[in-house]
Amino acid sequence: EFMGGTRDTASGQAKDEIARNIGELDQLIEEILLASRLDAKEADLGTIEPVDLMGLTAEECARTGVALDVQIAGGELLVPGVSKLLRRAVRNLLENASRYGHGDATLTLTQERQVAVIRVCDNGPGVPAAYQDRIFEPFYRLPGASERDGGVGLGLALVKSIALRHGGSVGCNNQPQGGACFDIRLPMAA
Repeated sequence: EFMGGTRDTASGQAKDEIARNIGELDQLIEEILLASRLDAKEADLGTIEPVDLMGLTAEECARTGVALDVQIAGGELLVPGVSKLLRRAVRNLLENASRYGHGDATLTLTQERQVAVIRVCDNGPGVPAAYQDRIFEPFYRLPGASERDGGVGLGLALVKSIALRHGGSVGCNNQPQGGACFDIRLPMAA
């Protein structure tokens, strides 16, 4: 009887671990499928429509608890795109920032001429200069990152694919005071 108690606890922990692994596998499969569809140039990924980045980033920041800093006059910032893909790109950056930035991150929305800029900065360890391009490669993870840190190295690859599919770009640099910044730059509607 007394042995049974410890075994139940162990099997409960094992079930939790299995459930977590299945959840991660589901997410991985979804990300791989999305990545492969983004790579297929002719794939129909959804309807291109005007997407309001102001509303989208406000919702995603509220969801992840990231501070939003809007540096734009007017009530909206429209880019032509597929709403669910742009949301996914923003969400991936915010989740990364929350994970590595100890929960202290900011999304800044700005406009430079006809380009909308979504900048997500965290107070984490930053990204060594040598890896600032490589982290956007599929399955690439920084040396020392483990499975437990979350993700399989597809999150940023998806952000890059989504940005490129929208005629935009993504980049990474470090802040002087520490932490990394990721910029998604998207062309606005003419």
